[in-house]
Amino acid sequence: MDIKMYFCTMSFDVLKSLHIIFVVCWFAGLFYMVRLFIYHREAQLGEKAKRDILCEQFEVMEKKLWWIITTPSMFLTTIFGAWMIVLNYEYYLSQPWMHLKLGFVLLLIIYHFFTQKIMYNIQHEKLAWSSTKLRLWNELATLFLVAIVFIVVLKSTLNWVYGTLGFFAVGIGLMIAVRIYKRFRS
Repeated sequence: MDIKMYFCTMSFDVLKSLHIIFVVCWFAGLFYMVRLFIYHREAQLGEKAKRDILCEQFEVMEKKLWWIITTPSMFLTTIFGAWMIVLNYEYYLSQPWMHLKLGFVLLLIIYHFFTQKIMYNIQHEKLAWSSTKLRLWNELATLFLVAIVFIVVLKSTLNWVYGTLGFFAVGIGLMIAVRIYKRFRS
């Protein structure tokens, strides 16, 4: 292997590693952010003295998580992913599984910015969602994660059928789990 090929391979592996690291950080931020929304929403319904202290603390935590971890991770995930595609665009742009993955990534980015809107609404006490609806919203990110990982790992068309069925099965399972948790909690 010549030196140029070695550095191209090494550089691609470094990009892939950075992409995966920031995907993990991005999802961790999204999962924890919505969990904070749930606690924040429940605090808003509490007694005034406690509510004011908790809501102020949740706002600080949400802003730091969003602007220091979650949003930068989204941008870095996108940059490193796009960089990998540019390095091998003939392969990636000819693969149907990549088109499907990019579709889910686009939906995830929309989810990201809608979550940001929820953050603004909850901090201005304009959010009408219950903690149960927020729990369901949190599970939508899980569905995106499952779909994207299965698409990237399985790649073949036949496996997409199983992946799609699995996607909906996981979604139904999560909804059932939220309902069971809600009943158990009541």
